[in-house]
Amino acid sequence: MNKAFWKEAVVYQIYPRSFMDSNGDGIGDLRGIISRLDYLQKLGVDVVWLSPVYKSPNDDNGYDISNYEEIMDEFGTLKDWEELLAGMHERGIKLMMDLVINHSSDEHAWFAESRSSVDNPYRDYYIWRPGQPDGRLPNNWSSIFSGPAWELDETTGEYYLHLFSRKQPDLNWENPRLRDALYKMISFWLDKGVDGLRMDVINLISKTPGLPSAGDEELGWGGEYFMNGPNVHEYLQEMNEKVLSKYDIMTVGETPGATVEDAILYTAEERKELQMVFQFEHMDVDSGPGGKWDVVPWTLINLRSILHKWQVGLAEQGWNSLYLNNHDQPRMVSRFGNDGPYRVISAKMLATLLHTLKGTPYIYQGEEIGMTNVKFSALEDYQDIETHNMYREKVTEGGADHETILNAIHVKGRDNARTPMQWDATKNAGFTVGTPWLKLNPNYSELNVDQALADPDSIFYYYQKLIALRKENPIMVYGDYELLLPDHEYLYAYTRTLETEKWLVLLNFSEVPQKVDLQDELKAVSKLIISNYEESSNSETLRPYEARVYSF
Repeated sequence: MNKAFWKEAVVYQIYPRSFMDSNGDGIGDLRGIISRLDYLQKLGVDVVWLSPVYKSPNDDNGYDISNYEEIMDEFGTLKDWEELLAGMHERGIKLMMDLVINHSSDEHAWFAESRSSVDNPYRDYYIWRPGQPDGRLPNNWSSIFSGPAWELDETTGEYYLHLFSRKQPDLNWENPRLRDALYKMISFWLDKGVDGLRMDVINLISKTPGLPSAGDEELGWGGEYFMNGPNVHEYLQEMNEKVLSKYDIMTVGETPGATVEDAILYTAEERKELQMVFQFEHMDVDSGPGGKWDVVPWTLINLRSILHKWQVGLAEQGWNSLYLNNHDQPRMVSRFGNDGPYRVISAKMLATLLHTLKGTPYIYQGEEIGMTNVKFSALEDYQDIETHNMYREKVTEGGADHETILNAIHVKGRDNARTPMQWDATKNAGFTVGTPWLKLNPNYSELNVDQALADPDSIFYYYQKLIALRKENPIMVYGDYELLLPDHEYLYAYTRTLETEKWLVLLNFSEVPQKVDLQDELKAVSKLIISNYEESSNSETLRPYEARVYSF
């Protein structure tokens, strides 16, 4: 058992645009985050993961970077960033920056050069292809943000690849000059004192040579040719050797489509690539055959089987990242809990799951006060490019039913996570004195940080307690996981064991009381460690959304 800080840490993700606005322009910024550092310290988190704050035209909210070594004007200056880092370090909090190196913005100086002529020295920093002789696109891959993954550039008459927005051209990792330029940029930030890197879609950086089409349809998915590609491990090992290994940092890679077997290759310590990955299998538990927007009911049986598979799969090699929502996913209490009468209880139950599985927990801003999904009735109230592209493709061009698609947006849209942080009950929830860039969730008047801090039984203090327990009890970090009641429809039960110590975790994912058929275990337990109900119970029945953790 190799002990490590990054295994023991609890990470808090900040989406800067929506966290705290300091200057009244309606957009969260670095000085806004600085003003709330005491709040993060009170919660007890060890690391803050900051979504991108680099210079960007904001086609995809900062994930389209035009200058990797400057700060976006809306967010502040490099001096503000340095003050933020210093403020975090003073409070014992580490900073993990988002690293977006599968693609850049089309407004990056490299791309401006690349598109200027076919023989420009920067041409090969990106992936260019001529159209096919019959006039078709270079291949039939579809963009992850809908439509084809190729855009014609009039200057040279060739197409460039963009797996995301057309303003996010993919970088060509086959070019060693490009790789060296990226490594130099990474060193720039690490030399400034950054403590970790979260690498955006890092398993997409290697594409299959020849870029073959996916099937015979006009538009095919293509993921088999650009996810976990042939040279991805070689590139990550090179990046580790040339840059990452020279610093004491934590690393996590976002790896859509990765299997347990892939994750072991990315995270096994002797391979020297990454420390952990974000996998997405459990995020597809409510997706039907039509993909993300084809919403189907999820079941605990499915969710548990996925989480269990990853717990067992990475038990000996690699390490799990534990999360139930982020800036790209709906709010977890609306999705996996009950955001109505059981909002507080079910949010605490989900938090118990997140912090008692084996792995590193990631908290997304607002999760610790139980923020919920939002249901805007007007499409124009949504800002997310993925949402608008999908709506245009399915409704405007495809003739799908508006209400059906709007409901899918209510359930799965990325703006659910991006509505501004709810600090208090004043206008705009204390997020801004201006007009917020994205409307607030109307429930902020009764659901906010002020209210949470004033209530000793709030979700916030429950998170605080879980984080403190993790610091005091190595079993929560390093204990072996074993599943109990593998077929139960509504109960997730498991043990954690470290040497002579053993804990029992019981979680009811239903609003109906559930009998726990574990008489021997319940007789053997000696102490209730934590529960999400005020009045404790040792009965064999778990109340609606009840969570209990016992020690033996």
